[in-house]
Amino acid sequence: MTFKYTIIGMFCDGCRTKVEKALNDLEGIEATVTLEPPIATITMQKPVQTDQFQEALSKAGSYSIKAFNPNDLHLPVEQVVVEHPKNAAGKYYCPMFCEGEKVYDDAGDCPVCGMDLVKAPDLAAVKIEFTCPMHPEIIQDHPGSCSICGMDLVPLEPKDSEENKVYLDLWSKMKIALFFTVPIFIISMSDMIPNNPLLKVLDTQTWNWAQLILSLPVVFYACWIFFVRAWKSILTWNLNMFTLIGIGSGVAFLFSLVGLFSPDIFPNEFKTHHGTVHLYFEATTVILTLVLLGQLLEAKAHSRTSGAIKELLKLAPTEATLVSNGVDKLIAIHDIKKGDSLRVKPGDKIPVDGKITNGESTIDESMISGEPIPVDKNINDTVIAGTLNGNKSFVMVAEKVGSETMLSQIVQMVNSASRSRAPIQKVADRIAKYFVPTVVLASIITFIVWATFGPEPAMVYGFINAIAVLIIACPCALGLATPMSVMVGVGKGAQSGVLIKNAEALENMNKVNVLITDKTGTITEGKPSVEKVFAIENNENELLQNCASLNQYSEHPLAEAVIKFAKLKQISLIEVNDFEAIAGKGVIGTVANKKVAFGNRSLMEQIEAKVTEDLEYKISAEQKLGKTVSYIAVEGVALGFISISDAIKETSKTSIQELIRQGVEVIMLTGDNENTAKAVAKELNLTSFKAGCSPEDKLNEIKRLQAEGKIVAMAGDGINDAPALAQADIGIAMGTGTDVAIESAKITLVKGDLQGIVKAKNLSHAVMKNINQNLFFAFFYNVLGIPIAAGVLYPFFGVLLSPMIAALAMSFSSVSVIANALRLRNSKL
Repeated sequence: MTFKYTIIGMFCDGCRTKVEKALNDLEGIEATVTLEPPIATITMQKPVQTDQFQEALSKAGSYSIKAFNPNDLHLPVEQVVVEHPKNAAGKYYCPMFCEGEKVYDDAGDCPVCGMDLVKAPDLAAVKIEFTCPMHPEIIQDHPGSCSICGMDLVPLEPKDSEENKVYLDLWSKMKIALFFTVPIFIISMSDMIPNNPLLKVLDTQTWNWAQLILSLPVVFYACWIFFVRAWKSILTWNLNMFTLIGIGSGVAFLFSLVGLFSPDIFPNEFKTHHGTVHLYFEATTVILTLVLLGQLLEAKAHSRTSGAIKELLKLAPTEATLVSNGVDKLIAIHDIKKGDSLRVKPGDKIPVDGKITNGESTIDESMISGEPIPVDKNINDTVIAGTLNGNKSFVMVAEKVGSETMLSQIVQMVNSASRSRAPIQKVADRIAKYFVPTVVLASIITFIVWATFGPEPAMVYGFINAIAVLIIACPCALGLATPMSVMVGVGKGAQSGVLIKNAEALENMNKVNVLITDKTGTITEGKPSVEKVFAIENNENELLQNCASLNQYSEHPLAEAVIKFAKLKQISLIEVNDFEAIAGKGVIGTVANKKVAFGNRSLMEQIEAKVTEDLEYKISAEQKLGKTVSYIAVEGVALGFISISDAIKETSKTSIQELIRQGVEVIMLTGDNENTAKAVAKELNLTSFKAGCSPEDKLNEIKRLQAEGKIVAMAGDGINDAPALAQADIGIAMGTGTDVAIESAKITLVKGDLQGIVKAKNLSHAVMKNINQNLFFAFFYNVLGIPIAAGVLYPFFGVLLSPMIAALAMSFSSVSVIANALRLRNSKL
């Protein structure tokens, strides 16, 4: 029984491979999956419910399956999709990732730590509206001219971002808190001035009532949210920094209220020489205002750390020039469809991914690759959305639009990685879990010790020092230490052409001590060109026709070189039957009723082709020159070869030397022959290489090194590299490579050369160093501050830490972490 199904959610060949494997893993199922159209043809021995297929696909990824409907093939992908995977874009998440990847639909507080939820950037370009600069009432969703005055419409300025709204709300509360806290502070501190001038105006009791009235807007409006968060944390027993702030400042405020309304219930040691009780309205309001300041700075910092994503989104232009029937028409970026011809004028941004069909230019790709040197582009060359055209005009065809463009994929990857958790974060999480109860216990012990053994008024000393312990120990800096560095580091990497899939990859890259690298497309340009076609019987054109025809179905870079060479020779391609690509060896098929094989020595051995000694000699001579040589066999007899050269990238040698200097062992594993591999290794001063490697050989070599305790990174760009990329501790794909390789990797290099690995290594080192510095700042203030706040220095130096100074120190620890993380933006990779 054979049935067809529509597969939903596939966007690349990597998706197709995963879906096909997931279906074939089911017992009694034989499935063939195609990407365009997205159809699975399934042969089953006995009836299988669609739910079973869906269960298998859900484990493989965000894919759906439904009964095939031919009408689906005529709909855009977004209309075919039944259910999209839940995405964080536009949602709210905790900046400390208390609940991992969990997101919320609405703004609010994290139920675990109480922090303000942060809105993840909307990854899709916002629908641009256009307005007239003279008549703002004219608004439409596409470019054009004003219906009143005829002026060209301009894009409407975007509204304030969510982060900016949060910041402005906190800033308005901060101004209120400052307005009322400063007078309270002045009134309280005036007691330290000889012959207090304020007492000449009003008595102490009246000034105490003034402090109460002034503190009400601070406690019950500007900073009330901290008490709400503290109460929630106690109810749910998710004790956090706001638990300590709420208890400490709340106890101080309640104590002051009781002292003001019922002073007679307090013993004399709690009273001043004026007969009034020592009140702490100033400690309460100053502490809360300083915490609010910390929240304000954090809101500003989160806006800055997501700046990389915002800058990437800004790269996408809002409009493009459509060429239709020889006429240029200005359209919105959202209206571009695959296959559209677009004119890119000098100085314009490339609107979508595609290829040049007419003209040439020099394009600045620095915003994508991080490389400042413009790149020459000619007909059939690929251009990337968001890059900047030089001083020439050209026409391109749109191939990838919307979320399919490289820019969109980069934004998605940066956003996902920014929200992922590094393994080192688990250490901070474990500490924070036990930290708050420990601090509360320390505060209670501090009060008991001072009340029992302290000087008079002992109870007052105990009360003040207990509050100071609660305040200074707030672990907000501890929670921010890792996420802040990861967010800034991932953004910095994206701006330098290094795309990191998650925080774990960012952390582990620093530990890598072995780099496995492929040759073609990784060390070399990956743009091979045919140098020679040799035929034993002088029928070179016939052999070339057989090979080119066979290779028209292959994705390998060598295949493209052969086809291009055949076209230059004006040799036509003919039909091929029984085509099969044998990973790591070559391709076989039937051409003109003859069995043809094109590949390396291993393929010749597999099909048991006869190879003469003279042919072997000629091939060996070519290989010693560093050429890649592929055998051509017809009906089981090797009749010639094609010699192909692939230039080594200019950056490969310097990059390898730098990695070796950093203590990384570099090993080249290639499917090419021994002689060619040896020539390349010699030029690069590589001491370790292996030739003739199949995908399985590469996989096994990585497993062997990992068994020895090595931390292995693998760099590759082809389909045959995908298993090794997935097995390696860090898979590094060249952005110029295949979709399945990029899908399998944890780091993608946009430009696609080894210099990007050096950048990734340097970035990882800088981020981990930054995280460790942040953890030091967090622990330094807490560990040093708690005993000082408890009064350990008082018996020796007479030094006590007031709750206000403790609050300042606590806020300063958060500011230190944020400022230190932002330094990563200026790192040189």
